[in-house]
Amino acid sequence: METFFQGERSMEEWIEQLQNSINTLDRLEKVIHVTERERQAIESLQTKWGTTPYFASLMDPDDPACPIRRQVIPSFKEKENRYGIKDYLIFKENRANGENRPDSIARQYEDRVAFTVTDMCANYCRHCFRKELVVDRELTLRFDVDEGLQWIREHVEIRDVLITGGDPFILSDDKIEYLIRKLREIPHLQMIRFGTRTPIVLPQRITPGLMKVLEGFHRVPVWVNTQCNHAREITEKTAQAVYRLLRCGVNVGNQAVLLKGINDDMESFQTLHKKLLSVRIRPYYVFYCEPAPGIDHFRTPVEKGAQLIRDGLRGHTTGLAQPMYVIATNIGKIPLMPDYYIVEKNAGEYVLRNYKGQLTTLPNIPE
Repeated sequence: METFFQGERSMEEWIEQLQNSINTLDRLEKVIHVTERERQAIESLQTKWGTTPYFASLMDPDDPACPIRRQVIPSFKEKENRYGIKDYLIFKENRANGENRPDSIARQYEDRVAFTVTDMCANYCRHCFRKELVVDRELTLRFDVDEGLQWIREHVEIRDVLITGGDPFILSDDKIEYLIRKLREIPHLQMIRFGTRTPIVLPQRITPGLMKVLEGFHRVPVWVNTQCNHAREITEKTAQAVYRLLRCGVNVGNQAVLLKGINDDMESFQTLHKKLLSVRIRPYYVFYCEPAPGIDHFRTPVEKGAQLIRDGLRGHTTGLAQPMYVIATNIGKIPLMPDYYIVEKNAGEYVLRNYKGQLTTLPNIPE
C-alpha cells in the first residue's frame, strides 16, 4: 500500500546545508562576533533557533542590529509579552472549533484551507506567528498527512489548498511529489499553493529533482509564496532559484512581514520591493506583525505599513512592486489601507489626491 513516507533520494547540497545548520554557539561564533547579550539569550531561553550556513553568511558579523541577524538569533525581548495572545495559533487558525478537523487543517474561509504538513524549518524566524508550535514548542499538534488529504477529499467546497508548516519544501522530493499528486487526484481542487522561505534562506533546495516534481502543465497549477523581509536577503542564488521555479511554470510571490527595526523605514521598505522585482519575485502581501506571544519587539503602529506603501511605493515605482497591506486574523485577512486617495465625494464629483498631494476630479456617476 502506498504511503506518504516513501524512499529518500541521495544526498544533495541542500540536505548538507540542513545537516550543518547554524544552531549552536560554536557554529555561530565561526560566522559572527556574538555579543554577550546574544550569548546569554541563546544559553538561557528554552527555544528552538537556527538557520542555514548560507543564510548565516549574509549576516553582518559585527552588527547585532543586522536585519538578518535579528531574524535568526534569540533575544531576551522575546520574554516580554504585553500584546501577544496565549494559544494564539489555536485562536487565529480556528483549530478548535468543533468541526472535527484533523490537526493538519486550519480553516478561515469556506473554499480554502491551510494544510500544515511539518513543524520543521530551514530558518527559525524569531517573528514567526506559529512561534508556539515551531519555535518555542509549547504547542503540540499531530500532522497526519493522509488524514488531512482524506478530509480535503470529503469536503467538496474546498478548491484551494495552501501547503504550509514549518516549511514544506524541506520535505524530500518524494514526499512533495506525493502531496501534489494526491491533491491533484481530488476533482474539486483547482489550486495548490506552497508557503516556503527556501528561495530566501535555502535556495539550494530548488534542485533538478524538485523541478521535475513541480514542472508541467496541469488543470491544478502550483503557486509558491516566499517570505523576504529585507533586500540583503536577496542574492544571485535567490535569483537563480526563482528562475528555476519560473521555468517549471511556478509563479513566485512574496509575503513580507512588517518588522520594527528591519524594514519599517522608507529606504529599506522601498529597496526591498524594488529588488524583489529585479529577481522576478512579485510583491504580494505585507503583513502586519501578528499578536503571537513573544514578538512585541517586532511590532510597529498599525498605520505604519500603509504609510510606507503610500509614501514610499505609490508613484515612486511600478505598480508591480506594490503589495497589499493586511493583518491576518481568525476571520481572515483584513486590508489595512485607508482610503487616502478619495478626498471628497459629493453629488457631482469625486475629488482625488495623488501621491504628490495634487488634486483632480472625477464625475460621480449615479447608479
